[in-house]
Amino acid sequence: MTRPGWFWFHDTVSAIAYSAARQLVPAQGPEELGPPYNDVARFILREHERMADYLRFPLQIVTLAFDIAALPSARQMFHRLPPAERQRLIARWKSARLGPMRDLIRFYESLAAIALFERGTTAHGQARTYGAQTHIQNVIETPPDTIRSEIVVIGSGPAGAITATLLAEHGRNVLLLEEGPYLPLESCPPFSQLEMEQKYRNGGLTVALGKTKIAYVEACCAGGGSEINSGLYHRTPADVLDQWRREFQVEGLMEHELTPQFEACEKELSVSGLVGPAPPASLKLEAGAVRLGWRAIEVPRWFKPEPTPSAPWHGTRQSMTKTYLPRFFAAGGALLPRTRAVRLRLEGNKWLILCKHAARRHLRIEAETVFVCCGAIQTPALLRRSGIKQNIGNTLCLHPTIKVVAEFPEPVNARDMGVPVHQVKEFAPRFSFGCSISTPAYIALGLLDYPEQVARVHKTWQQMANYYAMIVPEGRGTVRPVPGFRDPLVRYELTQRDYATLAEALRRLCELLLAAGAVAVYPSLAGLAPVKSVADLRSLPDMLPARLVSLMTIHLFSSCPMGENRALCGANSFGRVHGFKNLFINDASLLCSAPGVNPQGTIMALARRNTLKFLGKL
Repeated sequence: MTRPGWFWFHDTVSAIAYSAARQLVPAQGPEELGPPYNDVARFILREHERMADYLRFPLQIVTLAFDIAALPSARQMFHRLPPAERQRLIARWKSARLGPMRDLIRFYESLAAIALFERGTTAHGQARTYGAQTHIQNVIETPPDTIRSEIVVIGSGPAGAITATLLAEHGRNVLLLEEGPYLPLESCPPFSQLEMEQKYRNGGLTVALGKTKIAYVEACCAGGGSEINSGLYHRTPADVLDQWRREFQVEGLMEHELTPQFEACEKELSVSGLVGPAPPASLKLEAGAVRLGWRAIEVPRWFKPEPTPSAPWHGTRQSMTKTYLPRFFAAGGALLPRTRAVRLRLEGNKWLILCKHAARRHLRIEAETVFVCCGAIQTPALLRRSGIKQNIGNTLCLHPTIKVVAEFPEPVNARDMGVPVHQVKEFAPRFSFGCSISTPAYIALGLLDYPEQVARVHKTWQQMANYYAMIVPEGRGTVRPVPGFRDPLVRYELTQRDYATLAEALRRLCELLLAAGAVAVYPSLAGLAPVKSVADLRSLPDMLPARLVSLMTIHLFSSCPMGENRALCGANSFGRVHGFKNLFINDASLLCSAPGVNPQGTIMALARRNTLKFLGKL
């Protein structure tokens, strides 16, 4: 049944989509980026349906308010205005003093940019021929109303997949529960619009609220984040481990105790460096660092190299569906996908897991032991919904990241470039620099504060790349279930020192890219002119304006820290939830603080260590 106001909302979204598309692509742009823009409107409407449920209705209300806002001056609603008048209203809202007005336009422009610049690309064309869901005997497609298992692992990302695989290979009866679908890695092109729709939670529209909103991404598919990330790999820095041992009283965390776990994960995931030269955009970071005398490194990846003469960086990215999940199935484990764990209830010595299957059926799963491996957001949300709250969901940490687009006089980018692997660690652990996904769609997204540059992307994207500065913050966040809604509310507040650190990191990143030969650097900061010379660095702020900067992160952790310090920790040193015998956390939630590097290596090593401890093999 169609909701009240849906057709009005549909008409308004369509009008905004057409206006945003016309603004992003000039009339002389390539034919494949021209009208009609019905596909853009449809994509935006699909994304609205996927976003966090407590945000859908407010977005609809603000969108309709925007439609009505044209009445006083134009005597018509926005969706009935001619194109020129639509653009004027959009411009007023885009520069408004009220954050919700600016955020609304940013939301629609961002989705329009992704939909537009995915058109006509090789990856988007291939996406339509990619495979559908894989059918494997151990994947339960139609579950009974009640399931019993010795051990249930909730969440099949890197931590959950390692946990379930080791348990199954040691003869335990294991059910692996996953909210998303089971899809092969090849079901969609990497870092594409189709991947957003298939494998991202809420279609990728997740955000930590605060003075500065921080966009973040979570996977929602078998294999979790390993299916959508770049696979960059670091071991935990020694000083971070030392801090965790001292402040949180974590046992079994000496370097020599973790080394066997790192080595095993590295072997099983084919962690390796490049076999040939890095992509040009990556080499630019190294070149700039050399000129400035800064320290740069090549970061290894979960990657099987398969170089070609024209692209020596080619290979096959590894993931859980490529590595651990096949081992899990071979050991007799069963995966139940498209099933959300709603609540845990302890009944005697066993756990009852109340679930909801995608077919809208309610299920009961009984288990002797439960490992919660849902990630830094969903793990505390599930535990708090279940009444387990002590030091749960109060200390979320992340790596706030600001991005820039750099333009060079020569080509540095290609459609098959993938993820560059160089990082600059001169100022670590406070902040570090890297290069990120730089498809035309992501370049356009990074240039939204520079509309005249977005209009050039179809011609100049090969001379452009996205770069980032990532900081270790002082701020912390919270995760809270919202009564009556499915999705948890995530809040995060940066400190004044964090804003100053971000400003310093941005200035240093621009300096690095100018030294690398960039002719212009475009920071993600509203109202800022492009940086084209060292003299322009003086125009950058000493502290980022909280409400005008665009931040994001792909690293979330520390929402249920581990350790024997019960004043700070939600679980013991090996993941057992304080106060319970047979309930464990085994994912990014356990990290005690921001490690300052990609956390995936730490998460996997700890998951392996904790599982072996549970099995009595450590």
